[in-house]
Amino acid sequence: MRLIRLRRSFLVALAIALPAWAQPPTAPASSDHAPTPAVQAFLNQRPVVAFRADALGGTAADRASLAQLAIAEALAGGAPGEVTREETQDAVRFDIDGHPVFFLTAGDVAALPGSGTLSAAAYRVQRRLELAIAEHREMRDPRRIALAGITSLAATAVGWALLWLLLRGRRSLRRLLLTALQSRPQHQRLLEACLTPTRTALRWTLTFLTWGLGLLLAEVWLTFVLRQFAYTRPWGERSSTWLLEVADRFLGALAQAVPGLTIAVLIFALARVATRASTVFLDRVAHGEAQLGWLDADTAGPTRRLFNVVIWLFALAMAYPYLPGSQSDAFKGVSVLAGLMLSLGASGVVGQAMSGFSLIYSRSLRVGEYVKIGETEGTVVELGLFATRIHTGLGEEVSLPNTVIFSQPVRNFSRLALGGRFVLHTAVTIGYSTPWRQVHALLMEAARRTPGVAEVPAPYVVQSALSDFYVEYRLCAQSTLAAAQRRVEAMSALHANVLDVFNENGVQIMSPHYLNDPAHRQTVDATDPWAARHPQPPLQPPLQPPLQTDA
Repeated sequence: MRLIRLRRSFLVALAIALPAWAQPPTAPASSDHAPTPAVQAFLNQRPVVAFRADALGGTAADRASLAQLAIAEALAGGAPGEVTREETQDAVRFDIDGHPVFFLTAGDVAALPGSGTLSAAAYRVQRRLELAIAEHREMRDPRRIALAGITSLAATAVGWALLWLLLRGRRSLRRLLLTALQSRPQHQRLLEACLTPTRTALRWTLTFLTWGLGLLLAEVWLTFVLRQFAYTRPWGERSSTWLLEVADRFLGALAQAVPGLTIAVLIFALARVATRASTVFLDRVAHGEAQLGWLDADTAGPTRRLFNVVIWLFALAMAYPYLPGSQSDAFKGVSVLAGLMLSLGASGVVGQAMSGFSLIYSRSLRVGEYVKIGETEGTVVELGLFATRIHTGLGEEVSLPNTVIFSQPVRNFSRLALGGRFVLHTAVTIGYSTPWRQVHALLMEAARRTPGVAEVPAPYVVQSALSDFYVEYRLCAQSTLAAAQRRVEAMSALHANVLDVFNENGVQIMSPHYLNDPAHRQTVDATDPWAARHPQPPLQPPLQPPLQTDA
């Protein structure tokens, strides 16, 4: 009680002494100066008055604390709570049932530009104080509290019913729209062509509308319920204001982003036009309709992809400053994080891409060629930036990383053959006792019987090695166009014919090994019919360089 009497004495002394020392506040030098921070005094949750100036050695925070205590003391006795004010030249005193509670000075008003005169500000403060006192009495009225509770329960029931109707209506409306589309014959073909996109678009559109209406319904219900109780009524009043402020900020930010978005859209549109132009031109090169000295049909496709990537990266770099939020710290942090992740995780991807470009532009491989890479042999069906796919002809598809291909030799069976064909060759090892002319003839006969072997250019046989115990013969030929994608089958047919022809002529396909001197010398008899057939052409003398004569 002594503390309360001291505070009341302080307020009375302040009311007596204030007119003598209060001076008009100094006007701000410029309207650009920020207003003094306000300290508000509350009654329950309702703001009553904002203090900005210091008085009698007390700060604005001290004045707000004393005002709240004085208001609570004045209303503690259950008095009617009549608010009056007494105005002087530089201050206004506010009383509740004749008890002074706080002062509003000219410094409190002048510190906030656009607040009007002291009298007008005092009138607004009085209205807020009267409203706060009325709500204070309402909080202690059981009848009003019960009525607010019943009203809130009824509003909750109505809100749940409306929400249920909204969800039920969304499903019914989607079903009705799909039925309407299916019932129209002119839309039947369109619906059959894009039934899934239509359903997806309807579902997302109706979901967006349902969420928007649901959130609006929840905001209306919450505002209504909060306004029913005196304690939460200020929150309910501020909820609508907050929603309007959020919408205003959103629309303002959207309006400010329109010029930048327009420039970014123009940049991306120009990039789109450039990529379309390069795509059309390089597609003509790929189809042989246009020719460039440094570009052919095989490298036109990768060059098109490379050009498009460079164009879009350049467009993104140009449009980045015009994107909304690009100058914010969050956007910059995300950009740095994304760049760091790409730099750490894309080293292998970049290596694969560079290997792919090297294979493409070095023209080591082409689609449709038959190659052997390591243990993999087959037809190249796709040459990508990261991997190359090969069909082996045995029902397998092998995908080789380009870095693996780039690090080992590639045997190409199609590069020297014309018309997209490939080379067929096989080797047999026959003992020295068998005439070499006979082996040549048998291998040529096997090539003639094989359907996948071309007649032009003609196959040929060479002795590729004279080993210790046997001679190695190699048959070389080219495939026909019918076998361009079936080298395994062509080789299988050629091997089968080699076996048949050698068996028909009684020649064993074997690689003998030396164990002891034979009883008879292993030479070809001159009377053997194969020894006189197909004579070896005479050796040609080496070419002599022309003599140099003095002029």
